[in-house]
Amino acid sequence: MAVMDLDKDGGAPAGVVAKLMKVDPSFITLHSKALEKVGFVRRKTGIRDARVVQLSLTDKARKRLANIAAQQEELDQFVFGELGIEESMRLSSRLAALRKRLERARLKAELLDTGAESARGRGRR
Repeated sequence: MAVMDLDKDGGAPAGVVAKLMKVDPSFITLHSKALEKVGFVRRKTGIRDARVVQLSLTDKARKRLANIAAQQEELDQFVFGELGIEESMRLSSRLAALRKRLERARLKAELLDTGAESARGRGRR
């Protein structure tokens, strides 16, 4: 999506895409080449600087993304259709809180398990 957001005036520099995605530029190089092979991305050498690669989406990619967006909208409507915006936000907030609690419980269980193992080890001496 970073390419889609920046795809103006001939594309988005691969380095900028890497920064936005918080990944190493080599990751963008590797995957943009793979996406180019299947016809989703166009890679062009920069006009002013040949070291810069401009990435842009092909029409094939835009159509696929539009289709995915429509499918996502249908799915969201099916799953959350009866919930209003406020109810969806409340549900999302509660699920996030539950996730935090479950993570804390998992960590606590790990600590208890580790403590029990070390106590057993001390008792065998």
